[in-house]
Amino acid sequence: MGREIERKFLVRGDGWRALVTRTTLLRQGYLSTDPHREVRVRVTDDTEAFLTVKAKRPGPERAEFEYPIPVPDARELLAHRSGGLVEKKRHHLATSEAGEWVVDQYVGAHTGLIVLEIEWEDVQDAQDASLVLPPWVGADVTGDRRYSNAALAVAPTV
Repeated sequence: MGREIERKFLVRGDGWRALVTRTTLLRQGYLSTDPHREVRVRVTDDTEAFLTVKAKRPGPERAEFEYPIPVPDARELLAHRSGGLVEKKRHHLATSEAGEWVVDQYVGAHTGLIVLEIEWEDVQDAQDASLVLPPWVGADVTGDRRYSNAALAVAPTV
């Protein structure tokens, strides 16, 4: 079974920029934002695309199934999305901390919103109290629905 284990934090300041190793542009929309699951279409740098199904549950872990699809199919599916288009620059960071760290810098309707996502392989790592967060990391918004991409697709602002 696929799964996603992540935490989200607001970002303050530019201290993260020196850690960027690569940046991609993501455009995504939702075919469903059902209270129990969401279906997302994402295009990355106009070169690859994915269809993702996520089951919602409290906490940092949830079921996630992601499948590559042809970019033309993704563009067609995005035309049938529910809500708006979510666009963001995803900055991959080099850090000595555990997990994969990415900073999502939103553009378009949500310009100004910057969020750190840390993704782990193991749920225990996500709950590790010894996680050292740099000063540019702000409030933990992991469980705050307002900062989910599905909510951003239907909300003009946070």
